[in-house]
Amino acid sequence: MRRIALVTLVVDDHDEAIRFFTEALGFRLAEDTPRHDGSRWVVVEPGEGTAGTGLLLALAKGERQRARTGDQTGGRVGFFLHTDDFARDHRRMTAAGVTFLEEPRHEAYGTVAVFQDLYGNRWDLLQPAARPTRTPPTAEERPRS
Repeated sequence: MRRIALVTLVVDDHDEAIRFFTEALGFRLAEDTPRHDGSRWVVVEPGEGTAGTGLLLALAKGERQRARTGDQTGGRVGFFLHTDDFARDHRRMTAAGVTFLEEPRHEAYGTVAVFQDLYGNRWDLLQPAARPTRTPPTAEERPRS
């Protein structure tokens, strides 16, 4: 099995980013390890018991990286946070001060609204539409041999 384990998100401040992701978005802090060079290895994940990609919160180093903070995808939605209960998470995130750029909308693929993280990166909060369950064909529908 292969999967993308981490995606780097450039941040201005580790502690500020940890607070935002854990308190406002409900992520869990998976790792916060000091490194020999004085930096930190900080990983947050969407929640307990979830399989998926974690975010490596990397402190911007140098002017080039600082310039990319908050605009890692050129203004496009670059991150997609799936939920099993859109209304619950939207309500909690709004109460925590998360900035939503639009009202929730219902699309064929699910319920979605774009929000910004604390640096301005755009995210989708998305509850995917339920996939129709396929029932086996009845005896009358099965091809005859």
